Amino acid sequence: MRRPNPFEYRQYLSIILLFFTAMAQAGDTDTDKSDLERGRYLVMATGCNDCHTAGYGVLEGQVPQDQWLKGDVQGWWGPWGTTYGSNLRLFVVGLSEDQWVSAAKTMKRRPPMPWFNLNQMNEDDLRVMYRFIRSLGDPGEPAPAYLPPDQEPPPPYARFVMPPPEPGSE
Repeated sequence: MRRPNPFEYRQYLSIILLFFTAMAQAGDTDTDKSDLERGRYLVMATGCNDCHTAGYGVLEGQVPQDQWLKGDVQGWWGPWGTTYGSNLRLFVVGLSEDQWVSAAKTMKRRPPMPWFNLNQMNEDDLRVMYRFIRSLGDPGEPAPAYLPPDQEPPPPYARFVMPPPEPGSE
């Protein structure tokens, strides 16, 4: 019986390693795809696009995904001033996944951002949202900056007018 030479052993070992590497990567791809699908679902279900994607509401959600979460010029003017749906792609590009989770769990923002809801999300959901947002690609440009309450914003904007105080509650 012929004895394999060392070169043949290396070839066999290389083929075996290549096979297991390919299998591991295929498994990661399935997990990555599942994570991205879940992240996409959470971004949609929690209403992130409503303020952070230009035209999302008026177009009844029919905005191409490559335009999602790039911020909006639609202002939200109220007693707090004028806020804009920020560019979430730019926000997360500078953060690690752990930093995103920490920020999402502790952030406080001006209205109409429902930061109190984001603070309550579980860590796994926040992580897949981060991965989805990062997967969207080119971050684009920043949204307009905050304006103080006494400064009227340029259109378009929605105005939040507070109801007058109830008689006798002053």
